[in-house]
Amino acid sequence: MYKINENYLKLPGSYLFSNIGKKVAAYKEANPDKDVISLGIGDVTQPLCPAVIDAMHKAVDEMANAETFHGYAPDLGYEFLRSAIRDNDYKARGVDIALDEIFVSDGAKSDSGNIGDIFSVDNKIAVCDPVYPVYVDTNAMAGRTGEYIAEQERWSNVIYMPCTKATNFAPELPKETPDIIYLCFPNNPTGSTITKSQLQEWVDYANKVGAVIIYDAAYEAYISEDDVPHTIYECDGAKTCAIELRSFSKNAGFTGTRLGFTVIPKELKSNGVMLNSLWARRHGTKFNGAPYIIQRAGEAVYSEAGKAQTKEQVAYYMNNAKVIMDGLKNAGFSVSGGVNAPYVWLETPDGMSSWEFFDHLLTNANIVGTPGSGFGPSGEGYFRLTAFGTYENTLKAIERIKSL
Repeated sequence: MYKINENYLKLPGSYLFSNIGKKVAAYKEANPDKDVISLGIGDVTQPLCPAVIDAMHKAVDEMANAETFHGYAPDLGYEFLRSAIRDNDYKARGVDIALDEIFVSDGAKSDSGNIGDIFSVDNKIAVCDPVYPVYVDTNAMAGRTGEYIAEQERWSNVIYMPCTKATNFAPELPKETPDIIYLCFPNNPTGSTITKSQLQEWVDYANKVGAVIIYDAAYEAYISEDDVPHTIYECDGAKTCAIELRSFSKNAGFTGTRLGFTVIPKELKSNGVMLNSLWARRHGTKFNGAPYIIQRAGEAVYSEAGKAQTKEQVAYYMNNAKVIMDGLKNAGFSVSGGVNAPYVWLETPDGMSSWEFFDHLLTNANIVGTPGSGFGPSGEGYFRLTAFGTYENTLKAIERIKSL
C-alpha cells in the first residue's frame, strides 16, 4: 500500500489566501449587489509595460519559424537574461556575481519553497514573525518544523523572531542558534526594512554560527531610502552565507507570466560542498524554468524603455500606498510600512482580532484585506492592506474606512 507524506497532515487548515478567497466568495454570493474592493492579495493590477509586450510579440514571432524556434530553456536560464540581471541588479551596485551563480525560474515563490530540497530535514529554521507564510509551510511539508501547536499557532521546531512595534517590525538576532535563517526585506507583510549596517550584523552572525541566510528581495524595486540595501550582497561576507531570491512579479507585473531567479554564490559551502552545485543539480532534474518568450520579456525589463516604464508602475503603487497611509492616519489608525514597500501594516482598532477586523471591513465597508495572524503569531492584532489596487479603488476604499 502506498503511503502519503504525513507532514501535510500537520498543516493547519488551508493556505491563508485560500481561506480569504472562500470567505470573500461566500460574501459576494450572499450580497451580489455589493461593490467589493480588494486590497488583500499582493497581486498587481497594472498591465505589462509596452517594452515587455513588444519583446513578447517579437519572441512569439520567432517561435513561428524553424530558424528561430526555441524549445527547452537552458537549465540556468538563457544567458541574455542572466547577463542583464548580472549587469543591472548587481554589477551596477558594485557587486560581482557570476553568470553561473544566477538561476532563472518561474518565480520567487517556487524557489522559496523548492530551495529546501538541497537542505537536510535536520536543519532548524528561523523566521521573522510575522512573515510570508510560504517559508514555514514548505518547511512543514518537508518535515523540519516539528508539531503544530494549535493553541499557540506556532510550530514546535521553528525559531520565531518577533517583529514588533518596539523593534520597528524588524527582527533581533535569535537567542537559539538556527541553521537556516529566512529574511525578507522590504518585508511582506509589514513593509519594514533594515539598514545596510543592520543587515551586515545578520551576515556577520550567520558566518559566525555557520548558518545560511535565505534572503527574499522580491520588493527591492520599492526601496526609496538610501540606507536600505537592494541586495544582501552589498554586505561584506554575504557570499559565504547567503542565498538571494528575486522576482519580476512586483517590479514589472509578471504575476501572470511568472519569472524570477535565485542567486547562489560559489563561495557558499557546507563541509566543502558548494550549494551552487547542489542547486544546479536540482534545477536541472526538477525543471522549473521559464519559457523563452517569458525570458525575453524579462530581458526587456532591463532595456532603457523597460526601466522607465516599470519605474512608473512602481511609483503608481507607491502613490496608492501613500493614499492608504495618509488616509488611515487621518482616521486615527496606527500604521507603518508603505514607504519602501507596497504594504501598509495597521493595528486593528478596539481590541479586535485580525480575523474580526477582516469580517468588520468586509461586511461594513466591502473591503478585503489580509489578517495579520495569518503571517505568524506576532501578527495577531494587525492587518495588511496592499497598494496593488487601482488608484480609483484605493481612494474609494479609504473613504469607506474613514466613514466606519
